[in-house]
Amino acid sequence: MDTTAPEEIDGENVPPMAPLSNLREPPATKRGARTRAALVKAARQVFERDGYLDTRLTDITREAQCAAGSFYTYFANKEEVLAAVLLEAQEDMMHPGVGRVQGADDPYAVLEASNRAYLEAYRRNAKLMALLEQVAQVEPEFREFRSRRADAFIRRNARGIADLQVRGVADRAVDPMMASRALSGMVSVMAYNAFVVGERQEEGAPVDFEELVSTVTRLWANALRFPGHR
Repeated sequence: MDTTAPEEIDGENVPPMAPLSNLREPPATKRGARTRAALVKAARQVFERDGYLDTRLTDITREAQCAAGSFYTYFANKEEVLAAVLLEAQEDMMHPGVGRVQGADDPYAVLEASNRAYLEAYRRNAKLMALLEQVAQVEPEFREFRSRRADAFIRRNARGIADLQVRGVADRAVDPMMASRALSGMVSVMAYNAFVVGERQEEGAPVDFEELVSTVTRLWANALRFPGHR
């Protein structure tokens, strides 16, 4: 996959998860490609284990079993290898959002499937999502890319809500963009609390995944006043 190519949702380019401008061209040789891939894989493991601030480049090269000098053949600094990690992971971490509801589709089922896909992706990448929260606090450029990317998916969800309003499924009195920001933010925060913070239920058990999917979907449907949820 060409990680420098922008993703598209509904014909709109989605900003990448990290700045591309400083990344070097991929190695031309198979050996170089293997070494770079090993460094990216090792970087993700070390970032997720130690956090962005405490990660040292020597930790990454040791994990990749590469000579320390090899790192600089492919990356200039810690920021560049983090960008490579995020770009490699961005397809799996893409926010599924509210899909287009076709004529014969059940809107509630489409919404539930979208929430399930998002929460499953978040759970798979929980350590990386925690890392993103940390990096966003200390690296303005990454914070800007993160914000622009989130806005693209919020706009996509707003278009989905507007489409449901036209079809008489969603409450026409709410502003689609404001509703999208509120409801998308709710799901994102609940995912962060469940999979990164490790929030527990009252009896001390981890949050039940199926209950989480069911709850956020019902809250979306209630808020938008789906038929049968008004």
